[in-house]
Amino acid sequence: MSSTMRAIVLDAPGPPEALVIRDRPIPTPARGWVLIKVKAFGLNRSELHTRLGLAEGVTFPRVLGIEATGVVQECPGGEFVVGQQVMAMMGGMGRQYDGGYAEYTCVPVSQVIGFASDLPWSTLGAVPEMLQTAYGSMTVGLDVQPGQSILIRGGTSSVGMATAVLAKRHGMTVLSTTRNPGRADALRAIGVDHVLVDDGAVASQARALCPDGVDCALELVGTPTLPDTLRAVRVHGVVCFTGMLSNQWTVKDFYPNDYLPRGVRLAAYSGDASDLSSGVLQEFLDTVGSGNAALPIHHVYSFDEIVAAHAAMESGQAVGKLVVTTGM
Repeated sequence: MSSTMRAIVLDAPGPPEALVIRDRPIPTPARGWVLIKVKAFGLNRSELHTRLGLAEGVTFPRVLGIEATGVVQECPGGEFVVGQQVMAMMGGMGRQYDGGYAEYTCVPVSQVIGFASDLPWSTLGAVPEMLQTAYGSMTVGLDVQPGQSILIRGGTSSVGMATAVLAKRHGMTVLSTTRNPGRADALRAIGVDHVLVDDGAVASQARALCPDGVDCALELVGTPTLPDTLRAVRVHGVVCFTGMLSNQWTVKDFYPNDYLPRGVRLAAYSGDASDLSSGVLQEFLDTVGSGNAALPIHHVYSFDEIVAAHAAMESGQAVGKLVVTTGM
């Protein structure tokens, strides 16, 4: 094996062109860490925040990437077998230490989940963070139950679409938003029951369908739409604040009695690999492989197209996940 690899390096916050491909030494894993040969990785808004200088606790230069999919190259502690298919996510990847935007990445064992699948790497690369966030938001954040209704604010995002797929498999009624009426068919194609065009007043549209309010809602846009999302939910219903597509995540002068509708509960979710078991991951991959679940992928880029991929993510025009393959 060569001693060097190609990695996408960010020296300082900047535009997409600030992401530069360089040769770097392949990391050497210590006990408790895993060296992964990266086959593909998905793009995430978290990485956009880092590139724009909005993330805290990041030192530069840095290899971004809060997730990666590939095979085990080395595992000194023996927790995983060399050659095993794995996904890695979160736990400081791409922020506190170098992440998945490289041909090899070295991560703690705790952030790695094994699986077995014949799906293409370009498909598998879309899964880790998208599934973990959607599943964690539904289970930890919302505690969803079969038969309930769910409003997904930011429905054409990768997490929004993954949540819709999971919710339908859970027997839920799904209301999902988009600002672009032209994307309605993409949402219906993955099983969304009611597509709401987001004009800023989604609550009234949701209550026209569910007069008492929806049972729960997933907020993926951020604080600008959160008050309206809260108004769409019934008494004793729950809103989970998970995403910040708007790049706005704080509420100024928060006064709970004025901000929160009577009896509506507000939760938040920011998870980790530990929230996604290997069994849940494997079941999802098997379901996708059998054709019984859709995996919302917008476009697959090559490693050399990282600038174009980040520009596409920043434009907000993607309907589903953006994936990069390494060619390894």
